[in-house]
Amino acid sequence: MYARIIKYPFNKSFFLFGPRGTGKTTWVKTTFPDAVFIDLLESELFIGLLANPQRLEMHIPKDFNNWIIIDEIQRIPELLNEVHRLIEKYKYKFILTGSSARKIKRKGYNLLAGRALTYSMHPLTAMELGKSFDLEFLLKYGGLPSVYSETEPKKYLASYVKTYLQEEIQFEGLTRNLGAFSRFLESASFSQGSVLNISAVARDCAVERKVVENYFSILEDLLIAYRIPVFSERAKRRMIAHPKFYFFDSGVYRAIRPMGPLDRPEEAEGIAYETLIFQELNAINSYMESAYKIFYWRTTDEMEVDFVLYGSKGILAFEVKRSGKVSREMTRGLRAFLKAYPMSKAYLIYGGERRLREDNIEIIPIKEALLSLPVMLS
Repeated sequence: MYARIIKYPFNKSFFLFGPRGTGKTTWVKTTFPDAVFIDLLESELFIGLLANPQRLEMHIPKDFNNWIIIDEIQRIPELLNEVHRLIEKYKYKFILTGSSARKIKRKGYNLLAGRALTYSMHPLTAMELGKSFDLEFLLKYGGLPSVYSETEPKKYLASYVKTYLQEEIQFEGLTRNLGAFSRFLESASFSQGSVLNISAVARDCAVERKVVENYFSILEDLLIAYRIPVFSERAKRRMIAHPKFYFFDSGVYRAIRPMGPLDRPEEAEGIAYETLIFQELNAINSYMESAYKIFYWRTTDEMEVDFVLYGSKGILAFEVKRSGKVSREMTRGLRAFLKAYPMSKAYLIYGGERRLREDNIEIIPIKEALLSLPVMLS
């Protein structure tokens, strides 16, 4: 069990969403050992509560004043009405975990109308890994907690992807054609870290564009992918309009992306560097409640910065390069961004060993950067 840095309220119910395998169940069981634990993956319990959500009260001891955990709440969204009633009647404190908010939102449930806060669980960060932090392992296999206990992490990740197809997608009834969705996943993996062209993905996997657009929405609702919008705040240059795409974890990305004899390993590795920084930024920003929004920056004349964090604390710009040597060309996008937004802090994260500086750009080795991001975002 790794010490997670997620914050939570002490006297208010909350949702905890996150992709499968990020450690939600382990964390709530360990952090709240005296809680009533209701596991909706347990068949008999699931069937009983699905038939009659009001039976929920029967599972809570009389005059109980500790936490009540409902694991995988998205399996029975109707329980939220009962949770709402029990909060109002008995002032109970609930922790509601889930790997998707899609069914809850689509059925019109309002996440308890402010009676419960919402938090997220992400893959393990460098800080959370502590002594287990190994850059090469993290780049190759990602930050899902189970890969650190598996003897064959590559097989675990392959099974993880298949499990999502068979269990999550089928249970949610999100698509009837798993073969098409599987082809789509592979095609989407080639868009990792790139400006998203939905029409090109549709052609590549031989699926209609409208269906592919829905597939991307499914990935986002299942919290296993993100579309990052372009930063255009008070833009003086012409900006492109399409978002960039990322799977949530470098290991999951590597498991989905097919590698043939004509594929160069360094291509996937370069994107894995960028993915790793994204998942770390995403997690730290969430856990520290830094209130930054994550963007990227790209002009029509191809000036680009990988990540721009914009919030009340300021503007942070990050460029990620796999190379161990720094060249003037590598900072070209950051220099253009600083010219447009001179109040920003700019960082080049690279594969070298030395910390350097070029004008107002901090140049930081990726190992150091991963461990320093909490300070940068604070």
